[in-house]
Amino acid sequence: MIRKMKNFTSPRVQHNRQAVTQSILEAARAIMREEGVAALSMQELARRMDMRAPSLYNYFAGKMEIYDALFRLGFSLWKEKVEQAAQASANFQDEIRNILVGYFSFALENPELYQLCFERPVPGFVPSQESLDLSFGILHAAYRRVEQYQSELNTSLTSEQIADLVIAVAHGLTAMHLANEPHFPIGQGRFGALIPTVLSMLEAALIQKG
Repeated sequence: MIRKMKNFTSPRVQHNRQAVTQSILEAARAIMREEGVAALSMQELARRMDMRAPSLYNYFAGKMEIYDALFRLGFSLWKEKVEQAAQASANFQDEIRNILVGYFSFALENPELYQLCFERPVPGFVPSQESLDLSFGILHAAYRRVEQYQSELNTSLTSEQIADLVIAVAHGLTAMHLANEPHFPIGQGRFGALIPTVLSMLEAALIQKG
């Protein structure tokens, strides 16, 4: 009687594979930061990893799968920022400030992931359903967060419109900062210094007086 062998990968082999996969993603991020998000190539990635290009396909089916893994990584890191902002907020005013600063912080710390996740810089890249579920899950959680502050608000906008407005303002301010003065920290420069003014305008438009 012949027994079928189970498909088994030892913990050591699995750990080594995970380590190489992580190194590939880190090298890909470095290329994207240095040469532009859309400039990632399997040839250059293989060169930096000191391996033959075909060997990369043992870890990723192709360049788009690498982009997808980095898209998920980016939104996982952004989710952490959003959760930190929520935990540090006692009211809607706090939450707007923390989200705006968190968005700036995420972009300055991870410029290549920020562009990949929020600016569509790669022609032909379509995130997988798993990645889209993660990103839209964060968005829908933001809509629910705004609903919790309805008693503080004075606007005819829906919760979705308010959240989308804050996202649009945060993105516009951050994108202009990165495009013009990425070397300045949060709160400095032509656009970074506008954060307090933007916050005052949003508060005046959305939050009840007195």
